[in-house]
Amino acid sequence: MKLTWRLWGLVLIVVTIYIGIIGYVRLDNTQQLRKEFYKTWKNDYVVAINQKQSLINTSDTGHKVSALSEAQGYGMLISVQSSKLGLEGTHTFNTLYQYYMHHRIKGTQLMAWRQSRNQYGKWSSEQTSATDGDLMIAQSLFLASKKWPQKKCYANQLHLLLNDILKYETNQHTQVLTVGNWATSASNSANLMRSSDAMPTAFEQFYNFSHNRQWLVIKNTMLNHLFQLSKQHKSGLVPDFSWVTQHNTILVKGTHITNKYANDYYYNACRVPMLLAQSHDPLAQKTLKSILRFFAKHSTVTAGYTMSGKPLNDYQSASFSAPLLMATSWHRNQGYDSLFFHEQWIFAKAMTKHDYYNATLTMYALMFSSI
Repeated sequence: MKLTWRLWGLVLIVVTIYIGIIGYVRLDNTQQLRKEFYKTWKNDYVVAINQKQSLINTSDTGHKVSALSEAQGYGMLISVQSSKLGLEGTHTFNTLYQYYMHHRIKGTQLMAWRQSRNQYGKWSSEQTSATDGDLMIAQSLFLASKKWPQKKCYANQLHLLLNDILKYETNQHTQVLTVGNWATSASNSANLMRSSDAMPTAFEQFYNFSHNRQWLVIKNTMLNHLFQLSKQHKSGLVPDFSWVTQHNTILVKGTHITNKYANDYYYNACRVPMLLAQSHDPLAQKTLKSILRFFAKHSTVTAGYTMSGKPLNDYQSASFSAPLLMATSWHRNQGYDSLFFHEQWIFAKAMTKHDYYNATLTMYALMFSSI
């Protein structure tokens, strides 16, 4: 029996060393990995509409094209970061920026949340906004204004966009961002909060740029609601959406939303770890570490969980693994290294060609990870 346990011990040591070597090899080749993935992602998802404009194609079929403000925000963030990392120049970012500029809602600086072109070439466009898209576009403009300070248009547009987010996408009573400009005080969605709209690093950047303290109020308020949600469940997870008042945060009930996964850790909340990863705010770190502790106990992360921690599906998804990889990359040697290593499976397979969300969150995590 002693010999058997010794042999098992040796096996575990060898496996641990092997996994560590694989991890360090990947870390040593991060720049090459970013270069290869970015080239593939750009070829598959960045679509030129004309010589001056490009969009991120979210359609899962080859004969249609669709754009979302959320996707445009991710594309602009990824492209400006690729320039910071020396992978390309200004062209891709500027064409994505020009598409945003040509698809603002009339009378505002907010982007219309969806445009689509059918198989006959006819375009249609929604005329309401989605706050997460506008936030990411604004953050990309902040990064672009730092990367290319000579291009005054980026800083000028950022100033205008931030003002309109505060004007049209903020609940002035609760100081929480609404899910879009349509969620007004006259609707039953004014107090609906999307968990992945809590972007503390972006809010701090917006304050540093504008010196408007309302961004710090919004940051503190939304992080407090997120922390309350995490504390309500032993899993430490947060749901896609919640219902907030000045003092309370509860799960969505009744007619507030028709999404059956609104109260689950699903395809919105899965982004929360990467959005909290770089923040030094104590509440952000407490919420993030509660989430990471939950997933560190699992050898496999699957696509979606209830608030009690029960898996909703039995398959893996890069949409859930990529944000965790990014978050753990910023918290190495803090008890989450096994999670960091086993979520690297997302780089061991070819990038999906007709799955914008999986591919783009993988690309985002790779670009913004601390590796």
